[in-house]
Amino acid sequence: MLEGRYIGVVIPARDEEKHIQSVLETLPGFIDMAVVIDDGSTDGTKLRATEAQTTFDKTILQTDGIGVGGAIDLGHQHLLKSLQHPFISVVMAGDGQMDPDNLKSLLHPILIGDVDFVKGNRMMNPADIKQMPKSRRRASKILGWLTTLATGKKTTDPQCGYTASSSTLLKQWNWNNSWKGYGYPNYWLIHLSSQGWNIRDVPVRAVYGSEISGIKPKRFFWNVGLMMTKEHHKRCFRHLKSSPLMWIAFTTYLLGYASLFYATTYPLGVLSLPVFWWVAHRVDRLAMHRYDGGRTKI
Repeated sequence: MLEGRYIGVVIPARDEEKHIQSVLETLPGFIDMAVVIDDGSTDGTKLRATEAQTTFDKTILQTDGIGVGGAIDLGHQHLLKSLQHPFISVVMAGDGQMDPDNLKSLLHPILIGDVDFVKGNRMMNPADIKQMPKSRRRASKILGWLTTLATGKKTTDPQCGYTASSSTLLKQWNWNNSWKGYGYPNYWLIHLSSQGWNIRDVPVRAVYGSEISGIKPKRFFWNVGLMMTKEHHKRCFRHLKSSPLMWIAFTTYLLGYASLFYATTYPLGVLSLPVFWWVAHRVDRLAMHRYDGGRTKI
């Protein structure tokens, strides 16, 4: 417990026998419960998690490869049933890439009542950016740009899964409509933005060791890109009733698609595509700022 609030940790893990025990044993003493979701491991992940010596309650759930997003959902729902409300649920990977020393700063904005969702951001510290592998740095910048388009809000380091959520938010989340795979953080950011939840970024340290990513880049960008495109347009459509500005944004997006369609007949027409979509994005950003109570200019 920290400052009168129960704290739970959700740890998705797949074939993490080299790291999971250390992840559990280095969690700070104020943690009340940790839920390890062993998602289809073929190594000794469950055994190492069981052997970990902890001062808090520990639960190990085994699933059959439901995906990292599905595993995190399961962990959150387990805490909803197991911890006394109000509490905060933190997501930490089972590969040891998330520094437990950053936990207090991640929890602080929720503890003081400012927000209900906090996201770690490895890009806020220049030293951490330099130690990040170049391929991941480039991918993070591209995904940050795409997630900014999809959410209507400036987003950096969207793939950092080191997050904290209040039980208030978790109780209102639609668990029947979620994303099960690696694009989980992007899906959450899009829907948090659409629902009007405030999001706070805090700097966290990036830790890189011997872990191996299970992401296949081409498949990841294709699947997650399609998901974000779909959810982006659903978000715009959802806000048509409440925002006149969104009508402008949505219509201008459609004009962009129309210019692409007619480019087969009028090749120069494709040049209007980036113009239409740039205008649509700027109006979308303005609409989302006003939706949050702001008055930011385009």
